[in-house]
Amino acid sequence: MTRAAARAQQLTQRLPDIYPDAHCELDYRTPLELLVATILSAQCTDKRVNIVTKDLFARCETAKDFADISQEDLEAIIRSTGFYRNKAKNIRAMAAVLLEKYHGEVPRTLEELAALPGVGRKTANVVLGNAFGIDEGVVVDTHVTRLSNRLGLTHHTDAVKIEQDLMKLFPRTVWTVLSHWLIWHGRRRCVARKPDCANCEIYDLCPTGPKLLKSAETA
Repeated sequence: MTRAAARAQQLTQRLPDIYPDAHCELDYRTPLELLVATILSAQCTDKRVNIVTKDLFARCETAKDFADISQEDLEAIIRSTGFYRNKAKNIRAMAAVLLEKYHGEVPRTLEELAALPGVGRKTANVVLGNAFGIDEGVVVDTHVTRLSNRLGLTHHTDAVKIEQDLMKLFPRTVWTVLSHWLIWHGRRRCVARKPDCANCEIYDLCPTGPKLLKSAETA
């Protein structure tokens, strides 16, 4: 067993105890709402998206609602999430495809989801894992990228390659929650600039911990 595999095994055992309530922090009630929220979350915080979708989901509940809303109206609602013109265009186009091909329902396969306008593998994994309970892959965002490298689980910076490494190291049954564990740890402890190594619950498993801790102490 490689060091990375042994570390992954220990993380699989310990992270559930550290973050027993880890979950997707986007607010949603349906697969469609999660799909829209995830599209909006690109280059935006979950907190901001949740503020925006409160009004958006009150107005748009079905795929037809999202397909029929005007570009201008949708842009006005989602403006604060950034890149709002492109996001609005993709959401409306995505909803139109759902109506045309899937009777307004969100498909349940990676291939079908990833082919929708504005939806790639990452967004598809979010929806499949959280809305449908299907562990098809690992969601790799900036937190997962950072922690995967710091924990020595990968040496890649490309999201697809990182996902491939994580899928080899961790059992399929934890692929969805793994991203939540790492994201929660990345937000609460292992932040980008000044990680809290002194209080880190998995410091003993982190090969870069001593270096990061030393840097923090001398900063």
